[in-house]
Amino acid sequence: MNAFSLLLVDDNATLVQGLAAYFSRQEDVSLAGEALNGADALELIARERPDMVLLDIVMPRLDGLGVLRELRRLDKPPRVVVYSALKTDTVVNRAVELGASYFMVKPAEPERIHEQLRAVMNDESPLAPLAPGPVEPPVSYARWTPDERVANLFLSIGIPAHVKGYQYLREAVRMVMEDHNVINRITKELYPGIARRYGTSSSKVERAMRHAIEVAWNRGRLENTNQMLGVKLFSERDKPTNGEFIALIADKASGE
Repeated sequence: MNAFSLLLVDDNATLVQGLAAYFSRQEDVSLAGEALNGADALELIARERPDMVLLDIVMPRLDGLGVLRELRRLDKPPRVVVYSALKTDTVVNRAVELGASYFMVKPAEPERIHEQLRAVMNDESPLAPLAPGPVEPPVSYARWTPDERVANLFLSIGIPAHVKGYQYLREAVRMVMEDHNVINRITKELYPGIARRYGTSSSKVERAMRHAIEVAWNRGRLENTNQMLGVKLFSERDKPTNGEFIALIADKASGE
């Protein structure tokens, strides 16, 4: 039994704690650390040099694909098993193109994750690009967390995770899901609240959100957008306002 060091990376602190408790009891695994976002993960990887990383996709500061992209710069990057609820061909293939060894779909029992990590360490289960067959069975949308639903909606609509507006929009949707009335105080409360969290200005938050929405519209996914949101309101010339878009996403993510 070959032992290996493992870094856990996921913005769900409860999930990370549970997995850490499980793997700390396994003789063939030594925990190299835990990270709740991609930026902290890169720092830990550089310092601890783990053999394996269990990596989420949707995270603040730097998402999983961004982490994979940065790991390609290392001479000896760790092996990476992606563990995410976003099981789409686009995400799976992109993760593999960027160097992921395997893609598992949430949720899975710790024992199943452990088994897969061992298989990857023993070179028993490579995942070829454009072949998402080895992933776990898809998870029912109803079982996803609201945050995972929002991320999937953004992905399907075509809002790229690397633009600043993506994180601002996600935070805005979260705020509206917690208090729907905040959408009526978008300039006085929502924009300033997000600006304080990210150390920027309300005007920059508003512009970044607008840019992210325009990028999605320019990608020509209007049919997909209308289908995902359950409305037939939008056309190439009829983009929603920031507030309309945030309210629609919040309603969709809350209502499934």
